[in-house]
Amino acid sequence: MLYYKTYEHSTSAEWVTFVHGAGGSSSIWFKQIKSFKKHYNVLLLDLRGHGKSQEIFRRYFTNEYNFENIAKDILEVLDHLKIRKSHFVGISLGTILMRTLCEIAPQRVSSLVMGGAVTRLNIRSKVLVGVGNATKRIIPYMWLYKLFAWIIMPRKRNQESRILFANQAKKLCQKEFIRWFKLTYKLNPLLKYFNENDTRLPTLYLMGNEDYMFLPQVMDLVTKHSNAYLRVIPDCGHVCNVEQPDVFNRMAMEFIDSNSFKTTLN
Repeated sequence: MLYYKTYEHSTSAEWVTFVHGAGGSSSIWFKQIKSFKKHYNVLLLDLRGHGKSQEIFRRYFTNEYNFENIAKDILEVLDHLKIRKSHFVGISLGTILMRTLCEIAPQRVSSLVMGGAVTRLNIRSKVLVGVGNATKRIIPYMWLYKLFAWIIMPRKRNQESRILFANQAKKLCQKEFIRWFKLTYKLNPLLKYFNENDTRLPTLYLMGNEDYMFLPQVMDLVTKHSNAYLRVIPDCGHVCNVEQPDVFNRMAMEFIDSNSFKTTLN
């Protein structure tokens, strides 16, 4: 099972599960934990091969790396903790896993907060993925990771996000990076399917106004999907939970509250 950590609330019955992106770990939510645990039960987890789940999967992992199996890893933790339903908050590639969860277990999802969501690849990101796949076994993965981080988050104010993700990525080994990067081969048909099929679940997209690679695609998507909303955070790039945490937390919690049953444990 994935490594996980919980913060249980004394009265709230609402759970919020945080899903990080590729190369990160649950530690990227350090600017969210304090605010969220005041109001909800919080579940943090490290995806397979990441953070404290890395050693676990070196020993026990056997099935194929694909988005469905990785999403099922998350469900396994929910089942273990007897969490029937949860709100999900994700960043970057974590939002694709959340969207996959909606396909395999929509009854487990109360609402979705998609930070820096990846909903479609533009020409630049397709070229980036192509170059990465062509060179992933030749070039040291940290060179590729730092290059991608700089292209996606080029501004001076994105520096904290770049450093944070580079520090997290250092904990991956080259083999693990390659396993995850192979998933990009499957991105285009998967994202096309997600764009064409509306979950109708309450979904908030939180995007930085400087997230130039992914914001335009999200702006188009929310016009086509019901129950989907977009909030654009000013002076912010791709990793909006790190760059503008106060705004991110406020908007995310307002949305979660509006889609909660306000059940308590009393």
